[in-house]
Amino acid sequence: MANSSLIFTDVDYNAQGKQVDWLYLPHSVTRSAYGALAIPIVVIRNGEGPTVFLMSGNHGDEYEGQITLAKLIRELEPEHIRGRIIILPAANMPAAMAGARVSPIDQGNLNRAFPGDPNGTPTWAIAHYINTVLYPLADYHHDLHSGGSSLKYVPFCSMRKSGNADLDARSLAALQAFDAPLSLVWAYQPDARLASAAAGDRGLVSLGGEFGGGGDVDRSSLAMLEGGVRRFLAFTGVMADGPAPEPQKGTRLIEVSSREHYVYAKEAGLLEPLVDLGAEVQAGDPAARIHFIDNPGREPVTCVFRRAGIVVCQRHLARVERGDCVAHLGTDV
Repeated sequence: MANSSLIFTDVDYNAQGKQVDWLYLPHSVTRSAYGALAIPIVVIRNGEGPTVFLMSGNHGDEYEGQITLAKLIRELEPEHIRGRIIILPAANMPAAMAGARVSPIDQGNLNRAFPGDPNGTPTWAIAHYINTVLYPLADYHHDLHSGGSSLKYVPFCSMRKSGNADLDARSLAALQAFDAPLSLVWAYQPDARLASAAAGDRGLVSLGGEFGGGGDVDRSSLAMLEGGVRRFLAFTGVMADGPAPEPQKGTRLIEVSSREHYVYAKEAGLLEPLVDLGAEVQAGDPAARIHFIDNPGREPVTCVFRRAGIVVCQRHLARVERGDCVAHLGTDV
């Protein structure tokens, strides 16, 4: 295939069978003049059928997806599928190895680097390879996230509106098939640099999700994600055999459709949340207080919700700077 990327690999995307290998991105440093960053990739193919591209480690401190895909890599064999599954379990490998949201090499946030740059620093070069090599191979895409070190989420699966009504309908059907207890539609999307936006531009039926957060791994979130990924694979038609997914239980569909869904810190200080994650709130309800330990006589500043909804996200770290997101809502569709 025509490819301007500097990334190279021994993987043959058209070969039958199971390949566990690496993408190599040339990276010359003092300890390794002719070295390369090694990014693990797995391709499983059995005959003709759809191609599903599963990705995690877009942010390195989001662990539920990385564990889920590592387990899937060990469990899936060619005889279980009909078609092709491509798995990138640590998409921004330097960030994943550092347990950080962004790469320690270039401070790059992979989910703000699309469509990428083949001659850019590692994060942008990885985004370019995903966008120009892996996305064109795929029919379906799932990018597994969580809140990382700074945020905690009520676990949900999600889709992002692309502006293409037919594609959005197919993505919504995939979202419902995943069958998380909570499903979210990102209808407000001011940033076009996201992996999901690039996937939509390529015409992929694409899902995302926030499956926990806070820098740890929650067992119930992990179990929900593992079951949902299997239901998603069954929905795509790529699963020919293997354990049957658990039956569907029904999902609550919510959306984020405006900036008013978000609450931001007005001052720097220590954050005291005033509601629980998952709470139902009204416009004007207090979300959190910010305390000033360097000036303890000063009254705290209260941050309020600007609309009604369910609290799907809260800041996990107590210390905030002005402009940090302290919470955001979802509203019923």
